[in-house]
Amino acid sequence: MDSTGWHAARRERRDSGLYDNPQRGPDGKFEPVEQAFPVNDEFIGGFKSKGRLHPPRAASSPSVDRNRDLPPPPHSAPEYPVPQLDNLHIDPSAGASQAQTNGFHKSPSTAHGYTTNGSQLSAVSSSNSRSFITSMSAVDRSNYLRAVRMHPYLQFMVGPLLRYDTVDENGMWRGSCLIVTSDASSFYEPHPTMTYEWDPHSLGTPSRLSSQYPRPTASYLLRPHPADPHSDAPVAAATGHLMRTESYRSESVSGHELWVYEDTRGRTFTFWRFLIQIPLDQSEMCVRYSINNGQEMEFFVPGLGQNMRWSAYSCNGFSAGVNPDDFRGPGFDSGYDPVWMDLLRAHESVPFHVLVGGGDQIYCDGLIREPELQDWLNLPKPEQRIKQPITPEMEAAIDRFYFNHYCRMFQSGAFARATASIPMLNMCDDHDLIDGYGSYPEDLQLSPVFNTIGKRGYFFFLLFQCFINVEVDGVDDRRGMHSNRSIILGQTGPYIPFPSHSFLSYLGPNSYILMLDCRAERKKDQVCSRLEYEKVFERLQALPSSVQHVIVQLGIPIAYPRMNFMESFLDSKLNPFVALAKRGSLKGFVNKFNGEAELLDDLNDHWTAKGHKAERNWLVQQLQSLALRKHMRVTFLSGDVHCAAVGVFKTFVKDKKHRDQDPGQDHRYMLNIVTSAIVNTPPPNAVVTLVTNRATKIHQTLHHAETDESMIPLFTTDTDGSSPHSKYVMGRRNWCSVQFDNNTGDLRFDIRVEKEKGVGVTVGYPVVAPAPRWPAHT
Repeated sequence: MDSTGWHAARRERRDSGLYDNPQRGPDGKFEPVEQAFPVNDEFIGGFKSKGRLHPPRAASSPSVDRNRDLPPPPHSAPEYPVPQLDNLHIDPSAGASQAQTNGFHKSPSTAHGYTTNGSQLSAVSSSNSRSFITSMSAVDRSNYLRAVRMHPYLQFMVGPLLRYDTVDENGMWRGSCLIVTSDASSFYEPHPTMTYEWDPHSLGTPSRLSSQYPRPTASYLLRPHPADPHSDAPVAAATGHLMRTESYRSESVSGHELWVYEDTRGRTFTFWRFLIQIPLDQSEMCVRYSINNGQEMEFFVPGLGQNMRWSAYSCNGFSAGVNPDDFRGPGFDSGYDPVWMDLLRAHESVPFHVLVGGGDQIYCDGLIREPELQDWLNLPKPEQRIKQPITPEMEAAIDRFYFNHYCRMFQSGAFARATASIPMLNMCDDHDLIDGYGSYPEDLQLSPVFNTIGKRGYFFFLLFQCFINVEVDGVDDRRGMHSNRSIILGQTGPYIPFPSHSFLSYLGPNSYILMLDCRAERKKDQVCSRLEYEKVFERLQALPSSVQHVIVQLGIPIAYPRMNFMESFLDSKLNPFVALAKRGSLKGFVNKFNGEAELLDDLNDHWTAKGHKAERNWLVQQLQSLALRKHMRVTFLSGDVHCAAVGVFKTFVKDKKHRDQDPGQDHRYMLNIVTSAIVNTPPPNAVVTLVTNRATKIHQTLHHAETDESMIPLFTTDTDGSSPHSKYVMGRRNWCSVQFDNNTGDLRFDIRVEKEKGVGVTVGYPVVAPAPRWPAHT
């Protein structure tokens, strides 16, 4: 009964009636499957404000929880180990200030008469847990327990979210912050204001990199954070400010109204964007910020001339049918959090400057459960679904789902902490819209319902993940015409009525990252348009001569074992399994949209699919020429496949008696770092075996261009030191840490692989993209 997927299957059977037979309420409207609620005032950005105790859990409702497959909301986060009260030595006469003794503060867990030791709970005297609180004056108790409230008050639906744009030629760091607020419960006179402060000569917050706080022994603990609800940081740190010197700076910016969403019941919600500009100094800086004088949070910017430390991830969600609880280790409330907590712990130790999302930052496949779409989805023939017109009620339901789902996911758990602490840089992949969008036949892609899903999904991707509204920001990417300096706009997509949005962002004087939009212009025989490529290569050619590394972020790996045989089999009209599935004999083998094999859209997505292979080979050769011409190393970064792996392009050596060319001297040497997934389930071992068997196959596709391709046997041991299932592919959850080596000029990628499912501890597998050491092209 505890096997993987059992609970998910049980929920599916129990809840199927909700999806198959939706009922209208007294107001004549359907009850949405996906619902979002305002953020608890105590938890802004996934953090808890100073000293406040956990509120009591709400009584469980007898109705079905339709959001149980989602991560828990912030106010129901797991309670982590806290120090024994016996070690606090609290003098009741000293009031709240004495609670800081020995570097600890009153923990939320002690309000319930418990403390923790590792993952084991032990009871303590409830009278001890109340003694110093009850001895305070009413004013002291109120100050100690009260959450930091914004003034004027704002009711957050999500946020704050941080986004990185670039650093311009004048050393100005550019980024933005996004919040979404409920209009009925917020005050907008004056407009919401973001205040941020920094000091080039300050050491930053007391908790950061401080030796006075021992590293936690529990795998799921973070180092102390001034606003972390699960840390043991003293109260003083939660209310502390930067140590000010004469160079202290502070800026306040008013929010710009980016968009207003009106739900199906007439409630409205406003998206506010704050543009941030920070002049970099010689040293890296901590930037503290708040909205309307509320909870303070922080992020870090690099020093002028410093190459950034950054992290990368993909696939931040679970596929349908996966039980998140199967990935929830001791001390966690959700299977979403463990690997994110490992990333945050690394950030607490040595902060990251950028958080790169390589696609599928959110899984929107649950859209098809919304009640208004059931009549369309249950039409007996694919031809009927393709011809079915879309109604205003269906359009409203699609927007409602995307809004609610983003709010639910982006306000929840450790991910909310990361996006409020590390500026994001995101690219779009299919699950950010819906599974496989862009890789289906044209008749389905242009059908009224499916086409609307894609275009609204891309709209919400731009809004929530890039903080862009095309109606506000326009489609002119000339210098000074767009809110984003790094943006490269392509042509309007064949199915999505927006231009592709790629970004070329500064990661330091020696490295840039290209977030190549491979979704907006995608169709079965195209990934990116000629116009998009022309504009991208024009910008790459204009990079300064100091740049040694260009990272090209692609959602899907470009150097990865091929599955062409499976593509041909599933695409065949003579495939007997597809015929049986269409008659209902093999449920789940075909998709619900047009009756094709379920895996075919995934295979059509790949760069090595029949419709994309020529474009892939052209792109690889163009980047090789660019690398030689500009004397810089090109490295690919990808996600999508729920595995960790490293592919490589290199110069083809015909005579096997001769060694491969030295990577540093080889301009064709291009790694493809694959980091996937930070949340989603890895593939079964049988799939890993299949991919491994294909990894050793010799590919002659680019031999005519003096290019060979293979996979690097990076995983010589498993995470526990034993022999691995595969040396080429690691089927465990993971993320990647990236750092420039100032001594060698190399770029070091450290793929952090989950040691054991759900425990929140990773093991590193480093691989190096060498600096360009071939003679400079003249």
